[in-house]
Amino acid sequence: MKADVLVIGGGSAGLAAAVSAARSGARTVLIERHGMLGGMGTASLVHTFCGLYLIDGDSPEPANDGLPMEIADRMRAATGRDAVKMGRVWVLPQHPVDFAAIADAMVREAGVEVLFHSELVALEPGWKARVACRGSILKIDAGAVIDCSGDAVAAAALGVADERAAPEKLQRPAYVCGVQGVAGELAGLELAGRIVEGIRSGDLPKAALGMHFRVSGRTGEVFGTLDLSGEETGTYDPTDPGCLSALESTGREVAQRVMLYFRGNQPGWEAAYISHWPARAGVRESRRWIGEVTLTGQEVLAGARHDDDIALAAWPLELRETNRGPKLRYPENGRAAGIPSGALKAKGLERLFVAGRCISCDHEAQASIRVMGTCFATGEAAGRMAASSLTS
Repeated sequence: MKADVLVIGGGSAGLAAAVSAARSGARTVLIERHGMLGGMGTASLVHTFCGLYLIDGDSPEPANDGLPMEIADRMRAATGRDAVKMGRVWVLPQHPVDFAAIADAMVREAGVEVLFHSELVALEPGWKARVACRGSILKIDAGAVIDCSGDAVAAAALGVADERAAPEKLQRPAYVCGVQGVAGELAGLELAGRIVEGIRSGDLPKAALGMHFRVSGRTGEVFGTLDLSGEETGTYDPTDPGCLSALESTGREVAQRVMLYFRGNQPGWEAAYISHWPARAGVRESRRWIGEVTLTGQEVLAGARHDDDIALAAWPLELRETNRGPKLRYPENGRAAGIPSGALKAKGLERLFVAGRCISCDHEAQASIRVMGTCFATGEAAGRMAASSLTS
């Protein structure tokens, strides 16, 4: 198979990168390991788009035009829900089912060739890729490559150096599940207190602390979100199969115990049940590419701008280095920092680009740029850059 642009990973960044490249006239192939696009927003059931809007303000002001706002408009039309302000930030509620359908429509309209259930297993400069699907190997010759895997899998396949935080500093993973059968209003503070009671009584494990719930916008449906330590098998390593396996099983076990406890101890939850599990736990940070430029957390906090900025990072540093909730650090005067194009270009490699949470940045900056709204923006930019590189 031949492609002008090969996009690895169909999450928020990969969706935007593929659509952008195809709209720029490039024959684009997108490979995705699951059976749907959207990544964290579908497979991991993360149900808000963060980073679409500038910090503060009396109304939601778009940070990045283009595909981020197009996707936001499509989501609002699908759900009937508008942006809401949470503290100093604006977020757009989204539903994973609608996001999967929106993504399907966008790649179909753009003419992207999508290969589901497919994962990169080898990559050679040139660019020659080998993709595995259930024991079969497909060879793809591409003019340019965009790594939107979230885990910098192309760097691993090439054997080039990558950056990653120390295990104890990595952003902790999230586990989100769907819940049905809750009656009455969703009393968040009361539920938090009930979990504390359950831990004190020994009916719930300490891992349940901090689990919270949010309505989905659909009748009777709630999302439950649990932050995990990642250390269920020892040192946290989001690229290790044993660690990832423990995340999945622990997430299900803890969520099920909370649900059973609520059914016997929380009014309105007597008939509640877990209606669906995510396809995978939500990993927030793993490998990062080394690019021509490395965006730093200090630049994000200073609201720094660069001559070659391709997007704005409109989210605070949301540090989740433990499973006890986030620590937010806001930019000076709420000014959004620019993301330079060099952070999307792999150092020393021609026509290899990167978008999403594994762009070239340090650990602190990654805590800002990893959210889906910003991933849409870096993906769109990478798609344009890749298509343009074919004629330059």
